[in-house]
Amino acid sequence: MAAPFYRKPRYADCAHYYGRNAYNGNQIHMASLILVCGPTGVGKTTYSISLSKESGAIRFSIDPWMQTLFSKDMVSLDYSWMIERVKRCYEQIWEVSEQILALNGNVVLDLGFTTKEQRDVFSNRAKELGINAEIHYLDAPKDIRRERIEKRNLEKDPSVFAFEVTDIMFNFMEPRFEVPSQEELKHGCTVNA
Repeated sequence: MAAPFYRKPRYADCAHYYGRNAYNGNQIHMASLILVCGPTGVGKTTYSISLSKESGAIRFSIDPWMQTLFSKDMVSLDYSWMIERVKRCYEQIWEVSEQILALNGNVVLDLGFTTKEQRDVFSNRAKELGINAEIHYLDAPKDIRRERIEKRNLEKDPSVFAFEVTDIMFNFMEPRFEVPSQEELKHGCTVNA
């Protein structure tokens, strides 16, 4: 049975996405790894859900992992405490992702990827498997992102809501996000979300 042909993601304009991994004349399927990044409230999880459905990928999102494993232990907004636990989750998520990729599966990682260093870890691991990770950078104005967060906090839709994002959290994370360079995006795209 032939591997499914990819459809272009509804929210992205990634010209290379048509068949770079899925079609080379004989419909040979190759594994793909997509890293979804963007600032707080840009819609990474919503985008990742849609993208994983459209591409037949397994999706991993960091927020439910952090909520389930560590939220009850968090007593204050301590970045070093939080990032240490995020890194633990990253390791376990990668272990499973690597197995999926080895089976020519597709993986979408919605892990925040706040910094270039975080993105590089997964991009370099993918290169070791012979895969060029695609970085999908989502961008939207700050005021729109704040509105989305307010709506998400009110609606608490379980498909995208893991915990309430407060103004303090938003302001805390805002200066920490590092926009991907053109070099990082050479296999990916920018999505105006």
